[in-house]
Amino acid sequence: MKLKTTLTVTALAALTATGAFAQSQGVSKDEIVLGSIQDLSGPLAGFGKQVRLGMILRVDELNEQGGLNGRKVKLLVEDSGYDPRRAVLAAQKLVNQDKIFAMVGHIGTAQNMATFPVLFPKNVINFFPVTAAREMYEPFHKLKYSFAATYYDQMRLAVPKMVKEKNAQKVCAMYQDDEFGLEVLRGAEEGLKSINMQMAEKTSYKRGATDFSSQMQKLASEKCDMVVMGTIIRETIGGIATARRLGFNPTFVGSSAAYTDLIHKLGGPAMNGLYATMTVQHPYLDEASQPIRFWATKYQTKFNEEPTVFSVYGYNAVDSFLRAASKAGNNLTTDSFIKAMDTMVIPSDIFGSAEMTFGPQKRLGNADSRMSQIQDGRWKVVSGYLNK
Repeated sequence: MKLKTTLTVTALAALTATGAFAQSQGVSKDEIVLGSIQDLSGPLAGFGKQVRLGMILRVDELNEQGGLNGRKVKLLVEDSGYDPRRAVLAAQKLVNQDKIFAMVGHIGTAQNMATFPVLFPKNVINFFPVTAAREMYEPFHKLKYSFAATYYDQMRLAVPKMVKEKNAQKVCAMYQDDEFGLEVLRGAEEGLKSINMQMAEKTSYKRGATDFSSQMQKLASEKCDMVVMGTIIRETIGGIATARRLGFNPTFVGSSAAYTDLIHKLGGPAMNGLYATMTVQHPYLDEASQPIRFWATKYQTKFNEEPTVFSVYGYNAVDSFLRAASKAGNNLTTDSFIKAMDTMVIPSDIFGSAEMTFGPQKRLGNADSRMSQIQDGRWKVVSGYLNK
């Protein structure tokens, strides 16, 4: 009998060592540890700070209410400076030293992709990264969950709609010469193909460019009446401002990368008329929606600054994680979280994001987007969600 007991203990120890009975890291009796990597010192530091504050707001709300099933959430945020190499170092610290349960709201395409080899072997979930790249859910991996309608799908759906609405005859594109810009271009080309049109002209620029004279002169000379912008902030402003100076005034259509209040705050009246795809709404403090006004005021009171759409991304990422973790129950493990997500439905929220659904082979919550336009110096929602 004694020998049998010894063998049983040994067998249990072996099973625990292999992880068969081991509790997922980052979860204890009274705490759930989450990690996030933001750009807090590089070119997207403004965005990274806003995502971080949005996450903190939701975590603090939860903890002030007693936590989740008796567990408080601890959020640890590291700075990548928007550098994939620094993102890897940050992920190594969060995963191996801080023992996070999940990575939530990590910003940047290249930065996220660089950390996958750190996260996935340790069974750490990459949850709702702040990037609209297809790689955030393709190829399929059980530990990938994405909320952002891709740049490709945004343009594939929006461009045909805008062509018909504006009766555009010559659609052209200016895009950043990298994977982001190419995804915007590819989506636009696929959308045009669906209505038997082709891109009339396209021109690119290198990351960091500040002069867009040659690009806009080229498109103006082709008499393009619609220009798809595979641009972010500075290039959107610079490109459109240059076009205005040239007397070139086509319909400009950007992706969600251009959907930020910085466009109209920094670009001024010249930005009026720009369209962009988007999902959640920018939370203006005087927004007509009372729930958004209340939320924005709460954010401003806590952090002494106005929220942005990136604040909403951070807030919603944590909120969605908490919904799934709550559904997983008291025995929160990576496996129970995945099981909860496999039947997860996240309803539309006060910011107008579309309902999201997930499944055993579905890791993108929603592929649809809608349109906003800058009118009188602020973004106005001008369409519902676009049909596939």
